[in-house]
Amino acid sequence: MMQVSKLVLSLTFMVGCLTAKSQTAFPKEIPFKSGGSATIYQPQPEKLDGNIVTARSAVSVKRMAYSEVVFGAIFYTGYLSTDKGNRTAILDSIVITNAKFNGVDDQKRIDSLATFIEMEIPKWKLEISLDALVATIQRDFPNAEIYNNDPPKIIYSTKPTSLVIIDGEPKIQLDKDLDADRVVNTPSLIFKEGAQWNMYVGGIWYKSNSVTSGWTAETSMSAKVKSINDQIKKQEKENNGDNENSEKPEVTDIVVSNVPTEVIQSKGEPVYKPIEGTRLYYVSNSPNNIFKDNSTQNIFILISGRWYTSKSFSGPWTFNEPDKLPVDFSRIPEGSEKDNVLASVAGTDAANEAMIDAEIPQTAKVDRKKATIKVEYDGLPLFNTIEGSSLQLADNTNVTVFKEAAGKYFALDNGVWFTSSSANGPWAVATERPKDVENISMKSKAYNAKFVHIYQVSPDFTIQGYTAGYLGSYIQGDPVLVFGTGFYYDHWYGEMYYPAPYTWGYGFVYNPWYGWSMGVGYNVGYMHFSFVFGGGYYGHGGWYGPPMYRPPYYRPPYDGGGFYGRGDQVNHHGNNNININTGNNININNNNLYKNKAGVASSDMNRSNTSSKVSDNNGTILENTGGATSRPAARPSTGSNNVYADRDGNVFQKDDQGNINQRDNKSRDWKPTGQISNNMQNQDRAPQGSINRDIQSRERSTQRTSNYNYQSRPSGARPIGGGRRR
Repeated sequence: MMQVSKLVLSLTFMVGCLTAKSQTAFPKEIPFKSGGSATIYQPQPEKLDGNIVTARSAVSVKRMAYSEVVFGAIFYTGYLSTDKGNRTAILDSIVITNAKFNGVDDQKRIDSLATFIEMEIPKWKLEISLDALVATIQRDFPNAEIYNNDPPKIIYSTKPTSLVIIDGEPKIQLDKDLDADRVVNTPSLIFKEGAQWNMYVGGIWYKSNSVTSGWTAETSMSAKVKSINDQIKKQEKENNGDNENSEKPEVTDIVVSNVPTEVIQSKGEPVYKPIEGTRLYYVSNSPNNIFKDNSTQNIFILISGRWYTSKSFSGPWTFNEPDKLPVDFSRIPEGSEKDNVLASVAGTDAANEAMIDAEIPQTAKVDRKKATIKVEYDGLPLFNTIEGSSLQLADNTNVTVFKEAAGKYFALDNGVWFTSSSANGPWAVATERPKDVENISMKSKAYNAKFVHIYQVSPDFTIQGYTAGYLGSYIQGDPVLVFGTGFYYDHWYGEMYYPAPYTWGYGFVYNPWYGWSMGVGYNVGYMHFSFVFGGGYYGHGGWYGPPMYRPPYYRPPYDGGGFYGRGDQVNHHGNNNININTGNNININNNNLYKNKAGVASSDMNRSNTSSKVSDNNGTILENTGGATSRPAARPSTGSNNVYADRDGNVFQKDDQGNINQRDNKSRDWKPTGQISNNMQNQDRAPQGSINRDIQSRERSTQRTSNYNYQSRPSGARPIGGGRRR
C-alpha cells in the first residue's frame, strides 16, 4: 500500500444512451503497448459536492503480457460535466489521491505499479451511464429547505376537463399580428372577434361571450379563425417532423382560473384498482395520481410532487408530509402501474435517486468571446431590492437581471451568467456570480438563479452549469423532490407582459429520465397546447422557468408507471407517451438548455483546445490545458462487472452464487469471507467498507440504465411540439 503522488488527468465517463450496451458495459479493458493491460471496474462514487465527485474504483493491472495480475484500488476526485438530456456524464480533470495494492509487500513493485498508473491513466477514456452514477452515490440532505406546501384550489371532475390558467385578472391588449384584442397573461391563445372570444386548447377551438366562463366547442370557424387555425396546423406539422397528427383531440370541459388551481379528474365515476401487496387502491380511469387507503378510506392525491389528503373529493385538502404517508405507499411494487409515485415517497430508492439526479448539474463550456445575450426592458430598467439580500432585481425585463450594491450588473440567460457595468450592456461572460446570490429568498421570482454556478474559469472560457432548481425542481427537507416553490409571484405587465414561474395549474408529474412533465388535460400536449402566434409576449418565457425551457408534456394513458421495473416483474412502461416541444430545441433525448446556444458547448467539454491554465473560483490551478492527450477508447472486457473496492483498498468479488470473496494478491486467489449478498438487510454483516451496499447499488444502477434504454426507444415516444420561444 502506498500514497501515490497527486496527478491531474482526464478520465472520461460518457454515455450514448441508445448504444448503451456496448458503450456502458463494465469492466473496461485498457490495452498497453507493452502487451499488458489494465481493467477498471465500475466507479464507486462516494461524494458529490457541486460539480466535484469523489470516487474509487477497483482495478487489475498486468504490466506485460506475461505479468501476474495484481488487483488494487484507485481513489480520485474530478470535475463532473454532463449532458443530462442524453444521460451523459463526463468526469474531467481527475486527481488521483491514492492507490492501494493490499498484499503486495515488494515496495519496488508497488512503486512500479504506481508509476505505471501515473503514466497510463491520462490516456484512458471510460464510459458510464448517468443513471449508474445516480444509483450509486450515497447522499444525505440535512439542509434541504421547506417550501410552501399550502394546497392550491383543487377541482375534481368526472368529465374530461382542460384547465386554462390566467395570471390574475385578464389583461387584454391589441395583438398586431392577430389584428385582434388578445388575453396576454395566459399561455393559451385567447382572442376576440366581434363580441365573441375564441380559444385554442388541446387541438380544439372553443367560443364564449366571456373570457372566464361559458366556453363551448365551436361547430364552425369564421374566416379569421380558419386562417389562424391553418397557420397553427402548419406549425404543428413542422414541429412534428412534417407529419400530420393522427390522433383526434377530444372536446373537454373548460375551467378558467386566475388563482393557483389544479384539476384532478376521472373519466366517469372513479374506478378503483388494488395495488398488489398493499391496502392501497388507485383510480384507474384517471390521468392523475389518485389513491385511496382501504384501511382509513382517506383519499390521497399527488400534484407537483406534493401529497394532499381528504376524506372526499370535495375536500378540504391538507398537505401530507411524504415521510408520514401510510407505510403501504413505500410498498408499491417497482414495475407496477403506479410505481411512478415512488419518487415522491420519502425513503424509497426512487426518491433518493430523484434527489441525487437533481443535484447533478447540467454543465457547459462557455466561450468568453462568442457567447452573447440580448437584454430587453419594457421601458427604462426598474429595479427593486430582493428581500433578505443586498441584490436588486429588474422587474421589467425578458431575462433575469441583478444589480449589486456596488453598481455592477449581472444577467442570467438560459443557464449562462453575463456581467456589465450598465443595465443596458454591453454584456460579457461573467467569471463570478453576483455577491449575495445565495441569500435570494424563495419568495423571490429570481430564486432559481441561485442554482446556476460558475465552476471554472480560464482566459478563453468558463465552465458553467445549473442544477434542477434552475428549472423549478427543488429538494424539500422531507426529503423528496417537488416542483415549484409553491409561492405565487407577481408578473410584469406594461407594454409587454413578462410572466413569473408557476407551481400550480399544469399537472406536473415526475419522470426519472426527463424530469418534470406537464399534464393539463386529456389531449396531446404542446402539439395543441400553446401556439405562439407571431412571437410576442411568450418569446420571453417565464411560465415554467428559464425562457427557452418548456417541460415535456405527459399525455395520459391511465396507467403511467413501469419506470422502475425489475427483471422478474411485468414492465408496463405506460408513460412512454411523452411529447417534447421541439420548437424550443428540446427533443426526447435532450432536455438541455445549452443545446444550440451560440458559444456554448455541453457535448464537447474538451479543455485541451487552448494553451491557458484553468482555475476554480478560488484561483487554484486545476490543469494546464496546453496540448491534447491521446486517449484511446477503452474496450469492454469479457469479464464480469462483479469486483469492488472498499475504502481500505481491499478488493472483493461477488460470485455467481452470491458469495462475497476477497482478493489475496499473495496467493493470487479469491478467498471466501463467509458473507452472502442478497438484500440490503445484510449490510450490517457485510465485510469492510459496506461492500454489500455497493453491490446492491451497482445492481440497481444496471437495472436503472436498462429501464432508461427501454424507455428511450424510438418507438416509445415521438418528439412533437407547439409554440416557439426566443
